Amino acid sequence: MQWAFIQIIAQYPNFIETYYSKGLYLYVSRFLRITLGWIPFSMGDILYIFLIVLILVSIFKFFKERKLNLKNTIFKIAGIISIVFFFFHFNWGLNYFRVPLYKTLNIKNKNYTNDELINFTKKLIYKTNETQTSITKNDTLIVENPLSKKEINADSHLAYEQLQLKYPQFAYKNPKVKYSIFSTPLTFMGFAGYLNPITNEAQVNSLIPKNNYAATVCHEIAHQVGIASESEANFVGFLASINSKDQYFNYSGYLMALRYCISEVYRKDPKQFEALKKMINKGILKDMQQSQDFWESYNNWTEIYFKTFYDNYLKANKQQDGIQGYSKMVTLLINYYKTEKL
Repeated sequence: MQWAFIQIIAQYPNFIETYYSKGLYLYVSRFLRITLGWIPFSMGDILYIFLIVLILVSIFKFFKERKLNLKNTIFKIAGIISIVFFFFHFNWGLNYFRVPLYKTLNIKNKNYTNDELINFTKKLIYKTNETQTSITKNDTLIVENPLSKKEINADSHLAYEQLQLKYPQFAYKNPKVKYSIFSTPLTFMGFAGYLNPITNEAQVNSLIPKNNYAATVCHEIAHQVGIASESEANFVGFLASINSKDQYFNYSGYLMALRYCISEVYRKDPKQFEALKKMINKGILKDMQQSQDFWESYNNWTEIYFKTFYDNYLKANKQQDGIQGYSKMVTLLINYYKTEKL
């Protein structure tokens, strides 16, 4: 019955936008941040462990005690899944079916040409170079953020305070971002962070490079404010980062966007990629290489399976592009900056 309800209500994004995303969800998410935010570790991670253990114990008891009825065991497991399914959608998941961000921000949803991609990437290279040079005073040096990751977590709400001045719908009250207990497993799986949809806790992988960290935090906060789509969360996280008064947040946001755009150029036109690469400051290229080396050091055969699972999870929640949707931020960026100044 729950599944049927979700299939029906998903056909009415305006209803969800008005009464859930901009209505009920604002109170639910704020309540969860107030009640769980003071706890230094992730209650959502603990909940995951508890649920996995509970299901495994039920299965173990079935095989150990043959007298147990198979039907009862299935009902118990299905009951647990049903409860999780309800709280997933009630606490956050209905945001997957809200009105797309390009409509609420009045951005054209138009495919970009190669020329538009290349021209925008050039502008992005200029802004990233400018920010890197402003910090280091030397275009060959890697940016060294003096803030700890804990301090970046604490300051991230300030970026959203600035973004809220322009877009009130991104108001972020009772802020709280946590490290994930599963940071090491997350790294092996290839993930930089995630939002727990049951507890509404934004969790960031504490091991990722610091220059990528601020933009990742802003991405996860975007999920907390109700942006479910990964490409949209990337876009909102970018806007928050570059609107911050902290130049290290600015650099992290530009670096993230540049990585996506330059990757798209490489995919579409390798020759233009080589030409654009020469325009990027050496310090930024070193930074990108360090990040790539970090992820490659954790590369393993299981990553493809975890990402396949997550890809199917996204598609099951009406995100047709699955995990490839992260890079659709490029479309939002190019169309947004047709009317805005970068």
